[in-house]
Amino acid sequence: MTCWFSDQCRRKSGSKKNWIFNGRGKIDQVAEMNMNTILEEILIKRSQQKKRTSPLNYKERLFVLTKSMLTYYEGRPEKKYRKGSVDLSKIKCVEIVKNDGVIPCQNKYPFQVVYDNSTLYIFAPTAHSRDQWVRNLKEEIKNNNNIMIKYHPKFWTDGIYQCCRQTEKLAPGCEKYNLFENSIKTLPPLMPEKKMRRPPPPAPPEEEEEEEEVVIAMYDFQPTESHDLRLERGHEYTIIEKNDMHWWKARDEYGCQGYIPSNYVTRKKSNSLDQYEWYCRNLNRSKAEQLLRNEDKEGGFMVRDSSQPGLYTVSLYAKFGGEGLSGIRHYHIKETPQKQYYLAEKHTFNSIPELIEYHKHNAAGLVTRLRYPVTPKTKPTTAGFSYEKWEINPAELTFMRELGSGLFGVVRLGKWRAQYKVAIKAIREGAMYEEDFIEEAKVMMKLTHPKLVQLYGVCTQQRPIYIVTEFMEHGCLLNYLRQRRGHFSKDSLLTVCQDVCEGMEYLERNSFIHRDLAARNCLVNESGVVKVSDFGMTRYVLDDQYTSSSGAKFPVKWCPPEVFNYSRFSSKSDVWSFGVLMWEVFTEGKMPFETNTNYEVVTMISQGHRLFRPKLASKSVYDLMMMCWHEKPEGRPTFHELLQMIDAIAEDTSA
Repeated sequence: MTCWFSDQCRRKSGSKKNWIFNGRGKIDQVAEMNMNTILEEILIKRSQQKKRTSPLNYKERLFVLTKSMLTYYEGRPEKKYRKGSVDLSKIKCVEIVKNDGVIPCQNKYPFQVVYDNSTLYIFAPTAHSRDQWVRNLKEEIKNNNNIMIKYHPKFWTDGIYQCCRQTEKLAPGCEKYNLFENSIKTLPPLMPEKKMRRPPPPAPPEEEEEEEEVVIAMYDFQPTESHDLRLERGHEYTIIEKNDMHWWKARDEYGCQGYIPSNYVTRKKSNSLDQYEWYCRNLNRSKAEQLLRNEDKEGGFMVRDSSQPGLYTVSLYAKFGGEGLSGIRHYHIKETPQKQYYLAEKHTFNSIPELIEYHKHNAAGLVTRLRYPVTPKTKPTTAGFSYEKWEINPAELTFMRELGSGLFGVVRLGKWRAQYKVAIKAIREGAMYEEDFIEEAKVMMKLTHPKLVQLYGVCTQQRPIYIVTEFMEHGCLLNYLRQRRGHFSKDSLLTVCQDVCEGMEYLERNSFIHRDLAARNCLVNESGVVKVSDFGMTRYVLDDQYTSSSGAKFPVKWCPPEVFNYSRFSSKSDVWSFGVLMWEVFTEGKMPFETNTNYEVVTMISQGHRLFRPKLASKSVYDLMMMCWHEKPEGRPTFHELLQMIDAIAEDTSA
């Protein structure tokens, strides 16, 4: 395949590599390129087919990689046309495409760039060229917080993924993706090559390259395996390896080495507040007030992120204040032009920790001094009990009382190694596709978030199979709402929705679809925190009454039209279900469409009928539910957008 652009390049230079369009529509040599450029080369791009009717074609484009953007251009006489670009911060996966079919263009070495809800397939002329692009792109995105856990290793072609045969373009990946372990580690070292337009930038100074990363432990951690390293809160550790995003290899001050959970430490920085007990990063006003009231201690306080980005607020509880001074006060930490911090203008400080330390001993204009830090910081769950440990020895489990039963079998309270409380699901024979689930469990263990029920491991060497998860003291959210009906404030109900939305936003970010989101599939822990459970599990159910949209057990009342009509699941179908879950929460556990059959609900939804506004839901909350129930998936918000809207409602006490 040739084009005017490549012909012109050959005529002018005898090679593709020396020419590029400038912003004035002229062709300049690479020497005049922006020095931020890392790589540029003429590659072939496959059309992205964002619409089902879009044609599939292959076109030569000039690709330019900088520190912040991947941009591709089309050539025209005397002009440069930018055809598209990808913000590197939005890239979730870069990987070689595995292909065993015919590639209908002259470049035979494909790789993929996954970003937002799109995949860019790019074809390089040589294996070396492809590997250079993959290596450099991975290097630039390695600190992104949206890296995928699973990806599709083969092409999306003719409406189907060639690797797993899934027909939904936004379907979750089918193979484990690890940015640190995949092809980036095995690629050949960077070597100068005549065919490349520009060598990569020079290596950073040696002292920067050898700089060690030091972290501070936020929680104690007791090793469970011989290769683990003990953590002690407040102590410093040096990171040696980051081959796994959840378990890092570290060294302590005595030279001992081992694996630590990455979510138990924070990077040592002079301006980092994460290491302080009183700092709560993601906490809104209503959650802060709830925590302070529950603690009910004079001078209870916390520092949290303000609703205004980049600013901080001190929330303070005064139990025994004088008349008119009891209750909770919120003080914005102000900053002078000289970068000094203060709550009271007469007392300024170089840092927020210094400010807090002063007001621990002096009220100085506050309703009371800061006496007692209040924090929701219970120890987070870990991705498995140890590094690379997903198979659990059943002999290490102690079975206790029955907690309930579900689609797959009986759930019991238990203990692992007689000390860690866990929930143990015994899978009833014939209830699930066991082999598929066992493979998937390894990936699901990597899904770790404070608002997801953690999968710790499985016992697969005997029957029945056991699934071992985090234990949630208050059980199912649906029962929790019904048992406490009449005792919830509007703020506390919104907090429930916020918890669930945070968990779902994480799943959405990792391209993981829940498929059965409802109050019955969320659990509540001892502190009242709600976590999403059983994500993705319906794919392994063998009961046709549950999996078929015509089945009596199919959750039609939580499903959007594209699911009960065509079984098209996506993050946007999860959004619809989240709207119904919000309705469940604000009705304190009522059944949606209580008096209607599944068949009647399908008809009603198809005709535009929606659930009524609950009495406890404000107009802004109900508006949010209605946004989730847009007929078309593309008309619904993402979970990221929903979370922002819920946060805004929570900060607005009049909502």
